[in-house]
Amino acid sequence: MNAHLSKPLAVITGASSGIGAATARTLSDLGHPLLLLARRIERLQALGLPDTLARSVDVTDADAVAAAVQEAEALYGPADLIVNNAGVMLLGAVVKQPADEWQRMFDVNVRGLLNGVRAVLPGMTERNHGTIVNVSSVAGRKSYPNHTVYSGTKFAVHGMSESLREEVSQHGIRVITIAPGAVETELLSHTTDETVKADYQAFKDSIDVLTPEDVAAAIGYAYQQPQRVTLREIVLAATAQAA
Repeated sequence: MNAHLSKPLAVITGASSGIGAATARTLSDLGHPLLLLARRIERLQALGLPDTLARSVDVTDADAVAAAVQEAEALYGPADLIVNNAGVMLLGAVVKQPADEWQRMFDVNVRGLLNGVRAVLPGMTERNHGTIVNVSSVAGRKSYPNHTVYSGTKFAVHGMSESLREEVSQHGIRVITIAPGAVETELLSHTTDETVKADYQAFKDSIDVLTPEDVAAAIGYAYQQPQRVTLREIVLAATAQAA
């Protein structure tokens, strides 16, 4: 472990762009060493952050996630924070949407998140200290047309997060759900239904949507609270986003 580091290790999944990259910069500015996970390692390296281990990892690979966490902890000490941010949003009407898109969303948004939790939770439980931040969505609290399966995965994130919080509260571990509305990220680009994509883009263009930095600031704020304080859920959206 690097002795000069005064802040504990933070792990971020889906860190190559959008909310994940912005959160990496925010936590680095606060002095934390980082483990950044994403499939596009060149994007992680391009962030150029100090005291950072970047690994090309698919969050659906539980063994790879766990191995990367162990490697980072050997360098920087125990992980005190994980931001489970990796996710895919494939919008579309269920009647037309390919079933493999449903599978992909559940694999990444639900199983991938659990893989991140499992990689850090034993150590946090042993130390009676830690914070788990799960990035969900407003679509995890209410439904929208063409969001059926995506929304289902995010409702799952909310439900799992709240139950997990109850499980680990006795160990001094915080579980925080961050639920943003529309954010200017690459997430929409994953959608394959061009009509749905165009409609959603038109909606985003019609208002001043959140930036990734807005969401990263909320994550940083929640994490910097005293350990006795858990902001269980933060829902944030553009002021002009009515629904």
